[in-house]
Amino acid sequence: MEALIPVINKLQDVFNTVGADIIQLPQIVVVGTQSSGKSSVLESLVGRDILPRGTGIVTRRPLILQLVHIDSEDRRKTNEENESKRNGRLYRGIDGEEWGKFLHTKNKIYTDFEQIRQEIESETERVSGNNKGISDDPIHLKVFSPHVVNLTLVDLPGITKVPVGDQPKDIEIQIRELIFKYISNPNSIILAVTAANTDMATSEALKVAREVDPDGRRTLAVVTKLDLMDAGTDAMDVLMGRVIPVKLGIIGVVNRSQLDINQKKLVADSIRDEYAFLQKKYPSLANRNGTKYLARTLNRLLMHHIRDCLPELKTRINVLAAQYQSLLNSYGEPIEDKSATLLQLITKFAAEYCHTIEGTAKYIETAELCGGARICYIFHETFGRTLESVDPLGGLTTIDVLTAIRNATGPRPALFVPEVSFELLVKRQVKRLEEPSLRCVELVHEEMQRIIQHCSNYSTQELLRFPKLHDAIVEVVTSLLRKRLPVTNEMVHNLVAIELAYINTKHPDFADACGLMNNNIEEQRRNRMRDLPSAVPRDKAASSGPQAGSVSDQADSGTGNWRGMLKRGEENTGGERAILTPTLPASPQKGHAVNLLDVPVPVSRKLSAREQRDCEVIERLIKSYFLIVRKNIQDSVPKAVMHFLVNHVKDCLQSELVGQLYKSGLLDDLLTESEDMAQRRNEAADMLKALQKASQVIAEIRETHLW
Repeated sequence: MEALIPVINKLQDVFNTVGADIIQLPQIVVVGTQSSGKSSVLESLVGRDILPRGTGIVTRRPLILQLVHIDSEDRRKTNEENESKRNGRLYRGIDGEEWGKFLHTKNKIYTDFEQIRQEIESETERVSGNNKGISDDPIHLKVFSPHVVNLTLVDLPGITKVPVGDQPKDIEIQIRELIFKYISNPNSIILAVTAANTDMATSEALKVAREVDPDGRRTLAVVTKLDLMDAGTDAMDVLMGRVIPVKLGIIGVVNRSQLDINQKKLVADSIRDEYAFLQKKYPSLANRNGTKYLARTLNRLLMHHIRDCLPELKTRINVLAAQYQSLLNSYGEPIEDKSATLLQLITKFAAEYCHTIEGTAKYIETAELCGGARICYIFHETFGRTLESVDPLGGLTTIDVLTAIRNATGPRPALFVPEVSFELLVKRQVKRLEEPSLRCVELVHEEMQRIIQHCSNYSTQELLRFPKLHDAIVEVVTSLLRKRLPVTNEMVHNLVAIELAYINTKHPDFADACGLMNNNIEEQRRNRMRDLPSAVPRDKAASSGPQAGSVSDQADSGTGNWRGMLKRGEENTGGERAILTPTLPASPQKGHAVNLLDVPVPVSRKLSAREQRDCEVIERLIKSYFLIVRKNIQDSVPKAVMHFLVNHVKDCLQSELVGQLYKSGLLDDLLTESEDMAQRRNEAADMLKALQKASQVIAEIRETHLW
């Protein structure tokens, strides 16, 4: 059992080498208020003056103190192990029977304990400054002596309430958080120190201990300054547990006074005086109190606590070892064949890029659409819905249609709707499909650019080791995509241009639409004739049809067609659409020429029956043909994008990467590891090595039947 504490000390040494605090090892944490006697208790356990002294807050950094019991044979063996070279000479690092070592000074040996105290002070000021502030960065000190028992103790700053001097205003909160950081460790034993000349019921040390250990299973109380109680009082009830019971017990001790410290009174002499005081003042309790009994009790509690904690420690160490092994594997092994490694990384990236597009990648994104799935969404949702939202007659007004019809007839009035006006207007509408088609290409290009980052982050972790290779691959793929973008845009532009080049009015779908429309017009004509009064002759009604309408229009006025239109516009026939038409210039005065090019003032008028019919015919034809073209574009643009952009990049990616990057002159530069990655791999390797050593230490415990 006694050998368990050195085992924990060895585990502590293992993890100290990597500067890690991932394993919560069993240790004794000393807590108490300022000037409660914490430092005196620790020095009594060590048997030496090693801690800084002064007023106010003196302990400003956690001090992890490992006491290692040695005998003369151990000292000789340690002397031999610590022989080293300095300035070309062999020297023995240890000349006395007691010595100390700090973690931050590596292998330096301190045989003068005054130097140990000075080193603690200087190291505290180095990190915490000289303004009485605190730090959670611990100081590790190991003391070897034949006069100590094996213990691991943690000395913490004393609990305070009011900032003093240059202390931060939140010093109480800082100290409290630091204390809870250590006592919250379920593998720790809490040594709650309280002065005997204070009320035990108001003990801050016991209060914070109960917050993390309400059952008191790992709390031991120490009552200091038994010799400073008021005359006529004693601590009998407190030491017997009648005031506040503590499961692990309450032990009273007598500290050295400040006068004793100033006069350099030895700790050994103080312990003898303590024993005499206990025999005189508390004879019935003398054998269960005092510094020596406290040391033996702490040693026994720590051994039993270590024995109880070892199974959990073993499991925790094995789990961490597996995690760090996996982490180290993800960082990769040192490179031996750079040429093969480069080719392998290029090939793997190209394969992952293609797999992401095809939907067969190893790492499937669950938060959002990615790769081929997003390209499919662009084609059939984004692009498809955008095209469907384009109004076939958007941007066209009745004036536009009527103006196009008139412009297509020239100076002669037309008997039929001119076909040129239909082609002119339908091309204008089809041209509107080009912009969303080019936007579709842009969206797919952006997604293929995003796939590069996706592969870098999730699929090919090895690339993170080589930032220059990663940047080079990104540049090559980006360049390839950039080169394919104008080619694809040109093809999409041509698809729209092809539709504009020849308006196929013989298209089967368009012919069917025209036939249906003619039937509708004929049906409307018959309905109008059926609604005429019976007194109107049928031949007169027929003469009011579409073709006769133009003749009668011209017959309305002998001054020309445009004057007749103006006259009928003034009549405001009901049921016809209103448009704007130019007004006639005022009658010229005698002897003045008429300027027909003067800008007219637009006025509103109604469309004639024929004009209304002609506009409806053109609009229906435009809509019918536009829907045919839109369907073609909606089908052909995704095919063009897949062929000229997506599939081309997939097919040429690996050859492009190999051609641009697989060169002997670039090997060393591209495969240069980032400093961050190399450091993380070294840290993971060191931690794994420490965990493996810790696992071996625990295995040795089982072999020696200590556990």
